[in-house]
Amino acid sequence: MAKKPVRAAVGDIRITCQICGSEHFRDRSVLLNSSGMEFMKLAWANESATGLICWQCGYVQLFANQDLQLYRGDA
Repeated sequence: MAKKPVRAAVGDIRITCQICGSEHFRDRSVLLNSSGMEFMKLAWANESATGLICWQCGYVQLFANQDLQLYRGDA
């Protein structure tokens, strides 16, 4: 079963899809891999970001900002 949609904001700024304007996303953790860390077999130590995948069109946005807040959002 698909995960329920979320809404997101950074402070008072609500996040919308840059393509279709939707406010509903699926979220997941994404590693920001670098080739040097991959070469040294240390990919696990790379920084991570939150990926927001638009519920409507599938466009992916990445946020490394720790202030990103996720809220339950019914689609």
